Amino acid sequence: MPDSHDMLFRTLADPTRRAIFERLCRDGELTVGALTAQAGVSQPAVSKHLGVLKQAGLVRDRQAGRQTHYSAQLGALRPLIDWTSQMAGFWEARFDDLENLLARMDQ
Repeated sequence: MPDSHDMLFRTLADPTRRAIFERLCRDGELTVGALTAQAGVSQPAVSKHLGVLKQAGLVRDRQAGRQTHYSAQLGALRPLIDWTSQMAGFWEARFDDLENLLARMDQ
């Protein structure tokens, strides 16, 4: 599995980071303060999680005066979407083979 896959899986494996990313996907661009209000963790913790998300390419930041606004970058999920599609094809073929084997066994 390429490093980009590993990084995305590791980044999204953390439930707090995943919740922050999901919230940005759902609500659009938000400030650190707005994210902290519902994150259940401190502002420094939210900032650290945003840094990891940014490093993975999952969020982008934009400065507006003294505030930083974050937005989700859905295109960064493309490697994971491709991987899951590939795995789905693999398992569908395996299930088809199993179905054929069971059908032959019933005859």
